[in-house]
Amino acid sequence: MKSNYLSLFFTFLISFFSCQSSYTPMKMNKVFPTLTKSKFVLQSEIDSLISVDKCKYLVKGRSYAAPIGLFAKNDLKNAAKGIDEWVQLDKGNTYVLTNYKWMTVGNSGSTQLYVDFDTLYCSE
Repeated sequence: MKSNYLSLFFTFLISFFSCQSSYTPMKMNKVFPTLTKSKFVLQSEIDSLISVDKCKYLVKGRSYAAPIGLFAKNDLKNAAKGIDEWVQLDKGNTYVLTNYKWMTVGNSGSTQLYVDFDTLYCSE
């Protein structure tokens, strides 16, 4: 009987936390930049920075599938690490997050974060 309650409890926890497996656009744009070492620029700002020669694109349209974390915040940390590594490999210092999505992986309900971004070099 005790093992049934324990099993039910863990099932509830897994179900509860798997429901909390994504971020809204506002929350994503607020939290994600704090997890990267590279500079984050909003899509709405990049055109003006390019036009005044403060930034230049290095690679456009890069995608990264972050390793699966236990919680959504871990997914974000894993994606941030991947973006920082790509920015460094591209010899840049800035990125623009162009899209993100959590995709269900397998039958367990686990999700994986996919991020699309551009890498840039900015003078400021």
